[in-house]
Amino acid sequence: MKKTVLIVDDTQVIRSLLILFLSQDFNVVSFENGRTAFYWLQAGNLPDGIITDSQIPEIDGYKFLKLIKTSGVFQNIPVIMLSNTHNSDERNKLLDLGADEYIVKPFNPAELKIKLNKLIKN
Repeated sequence: MKKTVLIVDDTQVIRSLLILFLSQDFNVVSFENGRTAFYWLQAGNLPDGIITDSQIPEIDGYKFLKLIKTSGVFQNIPVIMLSNTHNSDERNKLLDLGADEYIVKPFNPAELKIKLNKLIKN
């Protein structure tokens, strides 16, 4: 049975790229903002991994990550943060909040898939 990955990114091109690249191996669910994605989680959906941009509308990536990692239900779901910023302060802050990986855009989809597979297996 395929594992499920939640993608949250406000850029349609990124969502489409990730869906195209990951859907052979995963069930992929995607949303363009943090609020809709968090409502989906609260409705009882438990993905095996989450890929989210740090700059998403409504509930930003920082708050979205914090909501996940402080929840008893979602805290063990691995989260990969995507960012346009190659900034060690942002990277450290997100990793400190509980992100499992931090990947700067543009990224290599094959590398992201390898990291996602490793996180889900652990």
